[in-house]
Amino acid sequence: MRPAALLTAVAGITIVAGMLAVGSRRPAGPDATQGASEEPVTTAKSGETPGPPPARSDPKITMSARPVDQASRSYPAQADGKPLERVVTPKPERPKPEPEPQKAAILPRPIAESAGILGFGNRKLRLAGIVPTQADKVCKEPDGNEWPCGMLAKTNFRLFLRLRSVTCDLEDANWTGITTASCKIGVQDLSEWLVENGWADAADGSALAEAGAQAKAEKKGVYGEDPRKGAPLTLPPAPQLDNPLDPN
Repeated sequence: MRPAALLTAVAGITIVAGMLAVGSRRPAGPDATQGASEEPVTTAKSGETPGPPPARSDPKITMSARPVDQASRSYPAQADGKPLERVVTPKPERPKPEPEPQKAAILPRPIAESAGILGFGNRKLRLAGIVPTQADKVCKEPDGNEWPCGMLAKTNFRLFLRLRSVTCDLEDANWTGITTASCKIGVQDLSEWLVENGWADAADGSALAEAGAQAKAEKKGVYGEDPRKGAPLTLPPAPQLDNPLDPN
């Protein structure tokens, strides 16, 4: 080969190589720039999957909600420095049953059979809470003299009654034979009057036991001396009536 031809070939190859190098350094066209801008830019590390976007808050919920802390999850144990106490709702009170009216029978014109027993024809009523004094009982004075204390007890009881009507706690005023009941004249209980004046003994367990002990200590009635000594027999005071206008 001729030297001139060889130089021409080398020069052509050098020109072509230079043109290729310059072409690779030219900036990309408009299409290449637009495509590059549309690619997503991420700073995530290689190999990591991006998470979901954060949830957006609802303005309505944000306005009506309040923050909840640990202390507000339960009721406080104290208020104003004092421990809370559970208040029990009171149960409604049941209406109290009305007491049954006490049954009473008015018995007219009682007769003292003895100090503690009333007679109504062929029927008899024994006063409750006492031991009647038998009409034939005889008592002794400290000097040994005897006196008819049972008869005087009956006489004083009869003078106290004066044939006035008595009110007794009987369910039926038409009993037969003998019955036992508490009786009054006005507001005065007959059993109480007999025991307080010493004309009858209080029964065992009776509420009149204390009154009987006091009458015995004061030597009243059958516990004392014959009241006929040196003094005429006087009438006992009349009992107080419920209705002063009613003579019965």
